[in-house]
Amino acid sequence: MRGVAGLLLAGFVQAGAAQQGATPDRWQPVREAAQRLMKEQGVAGLAVAVAKDGKIIWEEGFGWANREKMIPATPNTLFSLASISKPLTATGLMILVERGQIKLDQPANGYLGIGKLTGLAGDASGATVRRVLGHMAGLPLHYQFFYADEATRRPPSMDETIARYGILVTAPGETFQYSNLGYGIIDYIVSRTSGQSYADFMRTRVFVPLGMTHTAVDVPASLEPYAAERYWPDQRPVSFYTFDHVGASAVWSSVHDLVRFGMFHLKDRLPEQRAILADSSIDEMKKPVALEAFGQQYGLGWLIHKSDRGHPLVEHSGGMPGVSTVLNLYPRDNVVITVLTNGSRGWGEVADRIASVVLPGYSDSLKAEKARAVKPPEPARFVAPPELIGTWTGTIRTWAKTLPFELQVKPGGEVEAQLGEPLKADGSNRDDAELRALVNEVRWEKGVLSGRFAGNIPTPDVSWVPHTIAFDLRLVNGVLRGQASAQTSDKPVYFSVASYIELKRR
Repeated sequence: MRGVAGLLLAGFVQAGAAQQGATPDRWQPVREAAQRLMKEQGVAGLAVAVAKDGKIIWEEGFGWANREKMIPATPNTLFSLASISKPLTATGLMILVERGQIKLDQPANGYLGIGKLTGLAGDASGATVRRVLGHMAGLPLHYQFFYADEATRRPPSMDETIARYGILVTAPGETFQYSNLGYGIIDYIVSRTSGQSYADFMRTRVFVPLGMTHTAVDVPASLEPYAAERYWPDQRPVSFYTFDHVGASAVWSSVHDLVRFGMFHLKDRLPEQRAILADSSIDEMKKPVALEAFGQQYGLGWLIHKSDRGHPLVEHSGGMPGVSTVLNLYPRDNVVITVLTNGSRGWGEVADRIASVVLPGYSDSLKAEKARAVKPPEPARFVAPPELIGTWTGTIRTWAKTLPFELQVKPGGEVEAQLGEPLKADGSNRDDAELRALVNEVRWEKGVLSGRFAGNIPTPDVSWVPHTIAFDLRLVNGVLRGQASAQTSDKPVYFSVASYIELKRR
């Protein structure tokens, strides 16, 4: 069966309802790009949808939603969205803002239960709902995957997750730090405030009113026949998984539904859609919260770009095991483009090809950009600045215990980390050499020292599997402070969970 599927994949195209104005020739470069992506990068299935001026002008599926069962991908196939869940969750929260039940500039802690955000690097009262939505609250990098085929691990309650990992590793408003945990907190606020589960609230207040009949949080039994299997790059199916940050990552949708969601956010409401938000709230979501970096900003659930090859862009993408997705809104051009796949690799060329068809001048800009493209330079060797050279001592504060930690930054650029208790289990002293580890991937940019070393965070939720420790430390008034994240590899990926570091130079 796999051989037959592989033979058919190269030439197989499952067309959706080609709508107003679409012709085979017009979209042929996109079809070719989609088929090339599936063949070269091992993507089983892909679906696209495009809207312009309030009309869906093309939607189509390619390849397989489920390779083993030979179920084709169509415009109505549910794909896992990954981080495109965030603008959907933010939309749900804004409904409660309009009702007056939530205030964006009030501390998030005021809407939480037993688990509260802990102010370690800054005052938790500064972690407002708006800043949580905009990744400016000081929360750390965070993700946890829980697979259906695991015997014992299950997602903890949100109160437990927040109590353990809802720590501020930078001061609120100080810097942008993308945090899935923040949107797990938002979905919990939605549930606590509305009195409904997050999934029920999103279904009844967002998906159904917008006519999104093939959209859900996770996959309910009624929609299982329409859901795409997620695949590893080697074509093995990924065991079903969920998270402790559902609002950040757990929505599934079809391109037919998602393009309609994008149209709603461009104020192109279809006759069967209800106005779940006022235009002023839609505008509020696209006002930047995050500081500008690399020509982009972050609003309430949306990334905002001044220009994508000459065209203002509001978007969100998603990526995780068996998922690579994008939703692009071009407000000036009144265009929505979405590409959803059930593979871990890119949608970029397909989205670029679509934009080249519908956006004036985009194709020429893309060609000129490719002509100018040069191989990126090798990363510069780390050279320690004078303010970092020396021995830095302090602690890593995990949710279970506080551990001594030391960084040695040498003049030549070598960095060593030392984490652990000074005594062995038998009570004898441990030699420092047993504790020291060479730090790799060392960088110093804009006052932040980052690196990665072999180590173990000895908390029961992470110590069961090998992991490395990645740190990002900001130098503020002679103190290095920030996050130390226990991270697993991507085969499979289990978690990146953070503890707080604070160090002073000895």
